[in-house]
Amino acid sequence: MPKTRQTLLIAGALFCTYFIWGSTYLAIRFGIESFPPFMMAGVRFTVAGVILYAVMRYLGAPNPNRQQWIGAGIVGLLLPALGNGTVCYVQQTVSSSVAALSIATAPIWMAVFSSLWGHKIIAREWLGIAIGLAGIVLLNLGGSFSGDSMSAFLLIFAAASWSFGSVWSKHLEMPQGLMASAAQMLAGGVALLIASAVTGETWPQTISAKSWGAMLFQIVLGSLVAYSAYQYLLHTVRPLVASSNTFVNPMVAFAVGIYFAGEHVTTSELIALAVILVGVFLVLSATQQKEI
Repeated sequence: MPKTRQTLLIAGALFCTYFIWGSTYLAIRFGIESFPPFMMAGVRFTVAGVILYAVMRYLGAPNPNRQQWIGAGIVGLLLPALGNGTVCYVQQTVSSSVAALSIATAPIWMAVFSSLWGHKIIAREWLGIAIGLAGIVLLNLGGSFSGDSMSAFLLIFAAASWSFGSVWSKHLEMPQGLMASAAQMLAGGVALLIASAVTGETWPQTISAKSWGAMLFQIVLGSLVAYSAYQYLLHTVRPLVASSNTFVNPMVAFAVGIYFAGEHVTTSELIALAVILVGVFLVLSATQQKEI
């Protein structure tokens, strides 16, 4: 592929993960006003996965082999199911802005998990990790998590699960191109629908137009477009660059949450955001320096 075209594709993919995913947190909030959280996430990824799988097969993409389905299944469990599904569950009690802020720690966890595959963490990265964790502590002490340690733990778990799956995906056998996204979303969606059934969730009796719109937004833009863009980035650039959306996502989530949902952001949460982003910047810039 010509370098100019690849650069444009990377820039477009980053734009999708920056701004579409930043808005997805509010879409999740609107969606769970009618849908149970695991069911909503399960329907979102299953429908998107079926659509993309059918399109790729129609275009001539081969069906994934056994090892590729296993690799895609692992990533689907870690990213859409455990990562996004946990966020949907926690947003029943936590604002979309705070959820996005907690997931902003993803590059920090990626730096830690990359060490399992030979990445040597240098002093600057350790400093960034320490500062990022300090931001999480600030968020817990003075923000929306005050007295709600379980929600804080679950969001940290979601960020860590997403990060571990993102790093591991570079070392697993995957289907080619967008078929990888389709297989991962199918696997994650089915896992979420199973979780929905096990936890006793039922289809809502009434669904608001806002929740239907949020579901459509998540299927088309959040999954078919942005998730596929993220997978393209993971296989084109470093995982930490692919996760650089975490700089922008909280600010987009703050803006749309305040404007469209009247969410309130406290001073302590803004301070925690600043501290976490400093930590993420140190991790990303340290890795970049090592590659120059």
